[in-house]
Amino acid sequence: MATPRRGISLTPMETRREVIVRAAALADQLGYELFVVPEGWGLDSTLVLTEIALRTERIQLMSGILSVWSRTPGAIAMNAATLAEISDGRYVLGLGASTKALVEGFHGVPFTQPAKQLRDTIQAVRQILQGERSGISDELETRALKLGQAPQPELPIYIAAMGPRAVTVAAEEADGWFPYYVARDRFATWVPELQDMRKSAGDLEAPLTVIAGPGVSVNANEADGRQAAANNLAWYLCAMGDVYANSVSRQGYADEVDMVLQANPKPSPSHGDIPAEAQILLDQLAVYGAPEKVREELEPWDDAVDVTVLGIAPGIPWPDMEAILHAGAPG
Repeated sequence: MATPRRGISLTPMETRREVIVRAAALADQLGYELFVVPEGWGLDSTLVLTEIALRTERIQLMSGILSVWSRTPGAIAMNAATLAEISDGRYVLGLGASTKALVEGFHGVPFTQPAKQLRDTIQAVRQILQGERSGISDELETRALKLGQAPQPELPIYIAAMGPRAVTVAAEEADGWFPYYVARDRFATWVPELQDMRKSAGDLEAPLTVIAGPGVSVNANEADGRQAAANNLAWYLCAMGDVYANSVSRQGYADEVDMVLQANPKPSPSHGDIPAEAQILLDQLAVYGAPEKVREELEPWDDAVDVTVLGIAPGIPWPDMEAILHAGAPG
């Protein structure tokens, strides 16, 4: 049996920098392939990844994700090329359109035509990383510049896409797709469709690499493990705008999502209610329980995607995080 490809992903609400770096170092030791550091309105992921790069040896490091609204294509390309050098080629650039709440509420930028912004940015960043001159507006009377360091034409670019238009951009423009909260069984039909779409586009020869996975909680007490998984899922469905609720609803779980919304009128990251009637959401989007149960239930994910990324909720005690890392270790 082949060793599964596994990764670790945190959330933007995890802002304990020393815990993030400690988790990355342990993931490196345990044989995980990928460590994903998010960016929202707290830590700058590129700076945290720099620290991690200097503390690890072999694991790939990914920004999961950089918003295409928060930096210019030139700044993104500079960040990516610098991190690729610092990490000896272990950096993966993750880009995404983010959400209206974050783009407008934190960056003060109008959230218009997000899929177009995503496509335009990835094309511009790839152009710069290939050593070409930046694409600047014809209205600017100046000379376009090249990246002032070694180009990184092979640097992988992954897209965190959920909406139909953004997913199309991922299939046609990116090296990898990193969706969050996509039901495990949905990949069986969705991935072949995206690979066919990619072939039709014709610009990228390699298949789209799909990295995704469940929220994971390790606890010998089944009820406590379920509650920990429910907390994070309910928070994302109820308190992060409508993007996640709409995405999961489109996957065929509109009734269950509505149950969760009704059960959490005042969402809290520390306590979320997933009604028993909506249990299928936890079955499809989470893995929880004793270590041996978690290991067993991660196996279907290994069959569904290329790299199974274990999602870890923010703020949990280090022993709980350590237990997740050990339970899901690919070895």
